Formats: sequence, structure tokens, C-alpha cells
Amino acid sequence: MCTGKCAYCIAGTLYPLVLLCIFCNTLLFFPGWDVKYVKEGHITEEVKYLGGIIGGGVLVLIAALYIQVTGEQGCCGNRFGMFLSIVFAAVGVAGALYSFIVALLGLHSGPLCYDGNKWITPFNNSKFTYVTEYKSWEKCNEPKNVVQFNIGLFCTLIAASGLQVLLCAAQVINGLFGCVFGTCNKKENP
Repeated sequence: MCTGKCAYCIAGTLYPLVLLCIFCNTLLFFPGWDVKYVKEGHITEEVKYLGGIIGGGVLVLIAALYIQVTGEQGCCGNRFGMFLSIVFAAVGVAGALYSFIVALLGLHSGPLCYDGNKWITPFNNSKFTYVTEYKSWEKCNEPKNVVQFNIGLFCTLIAASGLQVLLCAAQVINGLFGCVFGTCNKKENP
């Protein structure tokens, strides 16, 4: 497979991951499937950092668009285009890493919830142990099922942005090969 076709495949794989990151981060604004918590400002702090929207979303989308343009012809025609794909893929790596780190911090801190008296983050110092200690989830009375909600969406963000990091890093390597060794050209038969 030539470097252009590889770039095209990488870009095509990044698009659904971009949508997934944006979707998960957007859903995190509505714990318990209710808008009242975002209106009152009772959402987990890491959700406000927009890791899935800005990092795994916009920055990776910009990278994917350029990577696709680079590989659109199947076999790229110039080395400069592959060099630029390295730069844009590095932007994608940075965005995906941002999304990954924010999601990891969100999972580490746990959700903001109402314990019956006040709004707290009861699992902030639990070192991820709350993820498997189901009985400890009872500390959160409101929003309903917020612990499962946050765990599911932050884990999905971690997985999606981890794949984005790998794909963008693969494009950096692919672009380096295309830049250094040249891109393949179709040979015409006489």
C-alpha cells in the first residue's frame, strides 16, 4: 500500500472517532439525562474542559481533513504534501492526547453529585477504586446513576482518543516515509 492510500484509510478511520468524542463530551453535560444540572452548574469539572469536543473533536477533525486531502488521489504527488500531513497529524496527536488526559482525570476524580446535604466529588481521592466498588456509588443521590453515566462516557472517551493517538502517530510515520522515500506513482503500460 502506498503512503497516499494509507493516509486516506487513516483519515476515514478518524472521522467516526471524532464524532464519538464530540458525542460523549456533549452527553456528559447532561447527567441523569436532565438539563437542569448544567443550568445550575452541577456538572463534573473535567467536562467543562471540553476534551472530547476540542481535543478529540475539532483538532483531530482538522488533522483528518488534511490527511484525507493528502491521500485523496491514492498515490500522493508530492513530498511537501506528506510533510504537511506530518504537521497536521502531530496536531491530531496533541488534540487526542488532551482528550485522553482530560477523560482520565475525569474518571480519576469521579462525578460531582449531591449526597443529600451538599454537592461533592466523593471519589476524588479513591485512585479509581470506586469504579469497581458498586456499593460506594450510593454516596451519590442525585443525578440518578451519575456514577455509571460518567464511568461509561469517560471510558469511551479514553478508548476513542487512545485510538486517535495511535492513528495520528501512524500517519506521522506514514508521512515521514512519504516525505523521505517519496510517494508511489502509478506506472503506465505501453
